[in-house]
Amino acid sequence: MKILDRYILKSFFTPFIATFLIVVFILVMQAVWLAFDDIAGKGIDFIFILKFLGYLTLVVTPMALPIAILLSSIMTLGNLSENYELASIKSAGISLKRILFPLVIITLLLSVLDFVFLNNIYPWAALKQRNLYNNIRKKQPALALVPGKFNTDIPGYSIKFDEKYGKEKNLLKNVQISDISMGRGKVKVITAKKGEITSKEGSKYLTFNLYDGRYYEEHTTDYKDRERMPASKGIFKKYVVNMDISALDNNRNLDDENVKEHYAMLTVAQLHKKSKEQKIEYDKLIQYKADYLDNLIKSKLLYPSQDLSAIKKYNSTILKHFPVEKQPAVLDQSVELLNRIIEKNKTEKQNFKDNRKWLNLYDYEKNYRFSFALACLVLFFIGAPLGSIIRKGGFGLPMVMAIIIFVSYYFINQFSKNLAEESAITSRLGSWMATIILMPVGIYLTRMATKGKIFSGFNGLKNKIKILLKY
Repeated sequence: MKILDRYILKSFFTPFIATFLIVVFILVMQAVWLAFDDIAGKGIDFIFILKFLGYLTLVVTPMALPIAILLSSIMTLGNLSENYELASIKSAGISLKRILFPLVIITLLLSVLDFVFLNNIYPWAALKQRNLYNNIRKKQPALALVPGKFNTDIPGYSIKFDEKYGKEKNLLKNVQISDISMGRGKVKVITAKKGEITSKEGSKYLTFNLYDGRYYEEHTTDYKDRERMPASKGIFKKYVVNMDISALDNNRNLDDENVKEHYAMLTVAQLHKKSKEQKIEYDKLIQYKADYLDNLIKSKLLYPSQDLSAIKKYNSTILKHFPVEKQPAVLDQSVELLNRIIEKNKTEKQNFKDNRKWLNLYDYEKNYRFSFALACLVLFFIGAPLGSIIRKGGFGLPMVMAIIIFVSYYFINQFSKNLAEESAITSRLGSWMATIILMPVGIYLTRMATKGKIFSGFNGLKNKIKILLKY
């Protein structure tokens, strides 16, 4: 049995190592491709590029592990079945459960390893990678400016434009540049139909050449001094704005860690602590807003007396308690107050929603670390029996089946995460939903494989396609 166990483990680890490295490489290249526009052409030292790739590799490793387990388990059992080795082992009186026993132990160890990695190395790598990525984006602000948004990466300025075009993506349409260096709002606003960004290698200035525009500048923010110091405005054909970016364009700033509270950067213990703190703060916020609204509408003044007999004397129509000549003024004030409350509620709605989302994400991530580690075992119990059923090894059909299964898992997981984020379901259910749904599939396939079922549907499907093609 020891010889058989070693043979099965060798048959498993050979494709596992290969598929794991391939999947890690693909995931890293995918992430680099998505971030290519933000990190290319920034003049970053090669050491920082290697750091970024190293952190990125550690970030994607936990996701690559279950994919590798799924694919290698399908390939291992598929090869054994295709070469009739599995049938020979069974004919010797060894059951499929005993054949899978060493693989189950290894998968359990890999699941524990995945959780340890998720709880210790992954948060540290996410902290380093996300901060390094943000710092690289800010190194050359001209390339980090986003159309249609107010960009405030450059200290003292707010920049907005509709479109960025040209060969080097340095030409702008409908530009608005606001000077906010005084900390008192927009003291100077420049608008132009067209703009061009120019900057020399190693220069600490970023130059905006603006064409066909207007400018408006307030010389004082004091309301009393505005008559004595009026604002100035004018029209220009060309206007040059030089912005100091020396604080951003420096390699030593690339190691700065400005973001530390993101849920992906915390361990399970830290997530639990942060979640409790956020819940207390959220409850305080709800109570504060409720008290503010209660004081705003002065609800306590409606029934000042605790005497029930006195309350019965009140007319159901509150307006009748006021003199007729004052009723229009009361109505106007009430309508104005209601409008203020409605507008304030609309403004606060998004704030409540954002706070609730972050609270849900902390709870979701805390439970997701456990569910994702268990997913390694669940995917193994899908892949191993599936390999013995389809009786196909290699990278052909097993690769297709593994992609379909993992994409299904990933889709369910993202869908449940969105539901949990929006409070449509609980964070705990959202984090476990994909694992819960796929677990019965693994149980069903394991029972089929134990009974010796064989999937021969591909030949029948192939024959039906040939018949259809003849017509």
